[in-house]
Amino acid sequence: MKTHLPHAPGATPRRMRPVAAAAAVLLAATTLTACSDQDKKVDSAPVSVATAVTPTPVAPELSRFYEQDVRWYPCSKDAGIAAVNDKDATFLCTTVTVPLDYSAPDGPTIQIALKKRPASKKAMGTLFTDPGGPGGSGVNFVGGINSHFSSDLLDSYDVIGFDPRGVGSSTAVDCLTNAQLDEQRSGQGPYATKPSADAAAYRASVESAATAMAQACTTNTTTTGLLDHIDTVSAAKDLDILRALSGSSALTYLGYSYGTYLGATYAELFPGNVGRMVLDGAVDPTLSAAALTQGQAQGFEAALRAYVADCLGGKDCPLTGDVDSGVKQIQAFLESTRNRPLRTADPSRPLTYSLAWSAVLDVLYQSEAWNVLSQGLTQAMKQDDGSVLLYISDLFASRSKDGTYSGNGDEVINAINCLDYPVEGDAAVWDQEATELREASPTFGEELAYSDLYCKIWGHTSTRERTEIRASGAAPILVVGTTGDPATPYAWSEALARQLDSGRLLTWEGNGHTAYGRGGACVTDAVDTYLLTGQLPEEGLRCSGSK
Repeated sequence: MKTHLPHAPGATPRRMRPVAAAAAVLLAATTLTACSDQDKKVDSAPVSVATAVTPTPVAPELSRFYEQDVRWYPCSKDAGIAAVNDKDATFLCTTVTVPLDYSAPDGPTIQIALKKRPASKKAMGTLFTDPGGPGGSGVNFVGGINSHFSSDLLDSYDVIGFDPRGVGSSTAVDCLTNAQLDEQRSGQGPYATKPSADAAAYRASVESAATAMAQACTTNTTTTGLLDHIDTVSAAKDLDILRALSGSSALTYLGYSYGTYLGATYAELFPGNVGRMVLDGAVDPTLSAAALTQGQAQGFEAALRAYVADCLGGKDCPLTGDVDSGVKQIQAFLESTRNRPLRTADPSRPLTYSLAWSAVLDVLYQSEAWNVLSQGLTQAMKQDDGSVLLYISDLFASRSKDGTYSGNGDEVINAINCLDYPVEGDAAVWDQEATELREASPTFGEELAYSDLYCKIWGHTSTRERTEIRASGAAPILVVGTTGDPATPYAWSEALARQLDSGRLLTWEGNGHTAYGRGGACVTDAVDTYLLTGQLPEEGLRCSGSK
């Protein structure tokens, strides 16, 4: 999920797509076929669990934030938060005030935007959700929540999405115009990095792009000090205020991708306030930025091979030969666009290497959309037309046909990451890491390098130590991992489940990023049972199904 780390070569380091962005291809592309439900569930009697009974106390200096008056209203009354109606519910919106700096709660404040989908039937409580990123909009995600959550959850919970500090409709980071984002994504202009086999040239490109981006964000972000206070610890503290203002004594939460890191951080800070928590597509909190990038490089290369195998085994595949040959054909196609961008349906926007690269990588988030990638590659490789691949790249970047971008995910992601991951290493170390990334991922690795250098130049850096999260005293936390997840490799979910004192791992044997809403009846039943009844799935439960 735009959560950490891979970045399009024209953009900036460290990125994971949010679930909402990955789902955009399925929601918008009518040519997709439905995924067959071949899941099977191993025998498992759900295990009853107890919940935490010792609430985490509120600091007196924060009481005014926990006790503020909150009034929900139809979203149509707020021009900044889009109104979305469906057959089951009318969405409600509000904003909540939180401290900019929790070490100075009497100082400046900022606003957090929330959007609620009331339960279709009688609500048993409130379920908070985060789609990932960092930089994914929970407000936008809830607007399409019917595509992600089961009807049982939607019947039983008021579902609230929120835009974390710095994001979207909350007090937000602002950096680039729509035209500048287009230029950056295409690999052009001052805000784009220029990957190179020459280490010195690559480093100079990263320094230049980071400097330009820092200047733009500082100039255009109107809230003084915001860029130093959009870290995940602060966002987790905001979430506890939101939890209290919803009337919930304990947080019920389903977080995807980066949302698992936010959820785990919350559990570490407020273990007594954890209710039923599900973390899907987990981030290992002990890993450095370099280690995370290395894991993703390997994950996306493996996912590409899985896609090629699937393509070759089906029909209408533009690739030939075995998997190795198919991967090389994609690599050769991408290389060809460096010097010869392809025409598209938009004469002013050719398919550059950066846009083609991002389209191929982005579709690997969602195996259900692999056939769309095949269509795009067929059109590009056989007809010299990059229209479908440009369409894919734009969808994942939340770019509308009119050239506007919904949200600020591409601008804020690195601003948050740089506050969460301390800079490590020097030029020699970063050059070696770049070499290792190329070896781990010949297709994608080069473009993922130098994230620590970027943050050093960016200037708003982290002092937080990367350590295990145990969340001692928290109620049971269900961690969901997908064996073929490229963005949050399965080993990360295994690691987080081990670290958490009350962690329980649920495994989906599938491809793509995250499982709930994608993994079929087995995953849905296990997650729903926990969120609705408090019963965990049996230890070691593994679900299997279609891609």
